Amino acid sequence: MKLSCLQENLSKGLGIVGRAVAARSTLPITQNILLTAEPSRLKLAATNLEMATTYWIGAKVEQEGSITAPARLLVDFVNSLPNDLIEITLPSNSHTVEIKSGRFHAHINGIDAQDFPPTPNIGDGLTTSIDAASLREGIAQVVFAAATEESRPVLTGINAELEGTQLNLVAADGFRLAVHKTTLVSEVDQKITVIIPARTLNELNRLLADQEEAVEITIDQQKNQALFRLKNAEIVSQLIQGSFPNYSQVIPQSYTTRAVVDINEFLRVAKMSSIFARDASGIVRIVITPGAELTPGKITISAQAEEIGDNVSEIDALVDGGEAKIAFNVKYLSDVLSILHQTQVALEITTPSSPGVIRPIGVDNYTHVVMPMFVQW
Repeated sequence: MKLSCLQENLSKGLGIVGRAVAARSTLPITQNILLTAEPSRLKLAATNLEMATTYWIGAKVEQEGSITAPARLLVDFVNSLPNDLIEITLPSNSHTVEIKSGRFHAHINGIDAQDFPPTPNIGDGLTTSIDAASLREGIAQVVFAAATEESRPVLTGINAELEGTQLNLVAADGFRLAVHKTTLVSEVDQKITVIIPARTLNELNRLLADQEEAVEITIDQQKNQALFRLKNAEIVSQLIQGSFPNYSQVIPQSYTTRAVVDINEFLRVAKMSSIFARDASGIVRIVITPGAELTPGKITISAQAEEIGDNVSEIDALVDGGEAKIAFNVKYLSDVLSILHQTQVALEITTPSSPGVIRPIGVDNYTHVVMPMFVQW
């Protein structure tokens, strides 16, 4: 194997696939990155056996070949090199790869590429495509609401429902629920529902920042694996088996009070209240007050920590309905307000013990439900 490529491109590629490297594994080779010299490009691949990421960079290839090298050592060394041309050489019948850049060079002991776990080949199955920007927005608006604890594995994933040209992405962790609806570029001929690990979609979202073309999605017939194909990258992921909860039952169908507020103002006072709320189990109290003839309605947000103090903030609101109150975990409130890029948001409340609903104004494709905290008023 003999090739040359730019340090900047190699560093970027290693950074992308490096996040798929197994942190701890009974299979040592999964802590390595696979380097394969192909005609006019270098293929980089890594896997933790649940997810595999492949990335291609342009390269001048004089001799094809492949080797695996320890991920951490390889990434750290390449990142320390100047932004210049890098030469990578693997002599015949050797497992020691030589990396050279100007006056700097290193020898890294690798493991035969034959021992590297093969990336699953997803051929037959359901294939569709989606606009990269739409997918990126959908992932950003739901993935943070997925559970991080493994006690209910299905909640650590994103429920993806594909039907016709519609894609619904749903995440829930037992305390909140996020539902995003978007449109596919190519129609699917049958309805299919799968649960994609949140970690996979987080990695995919990082890659989408540079993607302008549509993203191709393939789900195998057994619904065990999904492939996401981008311009210079592929991610193959195991799917989570199980049944996602019936989330539509959680979304309130009506409200008694609705307040429309500026998102940035709402987020600012939520973060302000969080300073006090962190010593009070994260609880913030929200009171919605309708306006009179000449005065606007308002939302009052307060937090109280017995040993430290309290704070109260008010912001103007367009209120439909009577006075209402509810208490939230301030983190859940800040999380959802942080990912919305509209200018206004609606907060819908029924009772202090019923879920609150947050919807951005101007679009009808996103719904966020937050469970209330029970407090003494």
